[in-house]
Order: sequence, then C-alpha cells, then structure tokens
Amino acid sequence: MARAIVVGSGVVGTATGKGLLRMGHAVTFVDLSPSRLRALRGEGLAATNVVNLAGPPAYVFLCLPTPNVGDAYDLKAFTVGVETVGRALRDSSAFHTIVVRSTVPPGTCDQLVTPVLQSQSGKVAGEHFAVASNPEFLRAACALEDVLNPWMTVIGSRSKRTIERLTELLKPYGGEFRTFGTPVEAELVKCAHNLFNAAKISFWNEIWLVARELKVTNMDQIAATVARSAEGSINIEYGIKAGMPFGGVCLPKDTRGFLGFARELGVHMPLLEGVVRVNEAAEEATLEELSDMLDTHPALEDGRAPETSNGSSPTPA
Repeated sequence: MARAIVVGSGVVGTATGKGLLRMGHAVTFVDLSPSRLRALRGEGLAATNVVNLAGPPAYVFLCLPTPNVGDAYDLKAFTVGVETVGRALRDSSAFHTIVVRSTVPPGTCDQLVTPVLQSQSGKVAGEHFAVASNPEFLRAACALEDVLNPWMTVIGSRSKRTIERLTELLKPYGGEFRTFGTPVEAELVKCAHNLFNAAKISFWNEIWLVARELKVTNMDQIAATVARSAEGSINIEYGIKAGMPFGGVCLPKDTRGFLGFARELGVHMPLLEGVVRVNEAAEEATLEELSDMLDTHPALEDGRAPETSNGSSPTPA
C-alpha cells in the first residue's frame, strides 16, 4: 500500500484520489476551499487544508487549477501549491515523489516545479525528492471511470527509477503506458492532445459551414464516414513525422482547391488557410535543412530529390 497526498481536490484531484483509494492506497486530499473539504469529509475521506509530509514516503499529486488569462496560462494558484509542498519537504526526512497531474505549459516541471521545490525546501531534486509529469486524460462527466479504466497513461521523468515506481503504482489500472525520459515530453503530449481535439472540432465546424451553404443536412453521417475513411484514423503512423510537409498530388491540390470553392460559397475557412500556411512554412524549413546538409556534406548531393512528403496519398486523386 502506498501513501498518496492529492493537492487540489477539484474534478481531477478527487477522481485521482478516489481511484488510488479503490486500489487500496492511503489517500489524503488537500484543498483550501472549506466547502470542498466539508464535502470530502462528508464522504468519509481524509481531507485537510495543510500539506503534511511527516512520516513515510508519499506520492504527492499536484492537481491544481491552471486557467488561462488571455493567451497565457495563469500559474499563480499552481505555484502557490508547489511552494506549499516545498515548505513541507523542508521538514521531512523521507524521499517523496512530486507528480504533476495538472495541464501545464511544457517545461513547467523543469523550469518552475523543481526550482521552487528546491528553493523552498533547501533540498536537491534527485537526491532528496523526485519530480515527474503524469498528465491526466479525464472527461469531466466520467472522471473517476477514466481513472479506473485509462486508455493511456503517460509518465515523464529524468529519473528512471521514478518512472519505474510510478509505473508500478499505476499499472493495475490497465491501459497502454507511454514513458519519457524528461517531464517536458509528457507535458507536451498533454498539450498536443488537447490542441488536437480542439482542432478536430473546429475542422468539422468549418466543414459544417460549407455543408450549410450546400444545403447538406446529414453532416453527422458524413463526419462518421470520414472518421473511418481518413488514413489518419486507421494508420497511427500517418502524418506524425515531425517537421515534414505534406506533398504528393491529393493534399496540396485539395487544400487549395477547396479554399477557392469555399470562397465562392462565401465561406471563410481560417483553419484550412492555416493548414496551407503551416505546410508552406514546413516546406521552407525542410528545404533550408536540406540545403544546410548539402553544404555540410557535399557528397550527399547525387541529383535525386529527397523524400519530404508527410502523408502523401499513395494514389492520385
């Protein structure tokens, strides 16, 4: 049985803590909201407004809010929570593992969490405590169910032993595990995960605007069909080669051609315009890298065009 302290007891923190309890671990919830503490205690759960790290080693799960203010994350509440944990570490002789569950900008564990914990505790990461990123992939309506039956668990830490220990703790839930040798990689996974979902929704909303002009009414059936027909849905390797633009016949032709078609209908498609601009930038970057490579290694220049297509259709459209 492990000891877990969940700092921040909103949807994510409560589900995380209850999931650990279901696995037989000892869990203490920490929150500053009196009403939240009353609710947790009313369920018979251990809840307090103080982080207490006296006693045996613990997993400290940071499940603090990280809202946005304009085009930036607001990390004030998150930072206060990290500072509180750091001060609790100062008087503890045990080796604790600090696990960031909150969605944070990539680099937060290395650039904020670890320095703040060290400054507040006077201790050194890796020697006296460990830091890891373990982002959540929970839906608000069924958060506890998602904790108990995860489709994927992501762990990132600079400590191989920390990854092993967290894997051992979370493995009983099942699901696929992906581990990374730095927290920033796990942090980027979570941000990219959410951004991909947002982009997918906006993509279909753009298509819906076009369908509305065409008087098409069965968009749900169209979307469901494309969700099965698109190569990216059936081939997990499709389109994920970092920095590689799409090429070939179909994708360049149809992205630009459909933009003109939509304009004729009076529909503005900023997302699709962005897709074209991003691809143009990727093409330029790829050509620059190739040019630099040839300048550095002239022997590579043999007159053959490099393969730079990311996701070209194998057959002409």
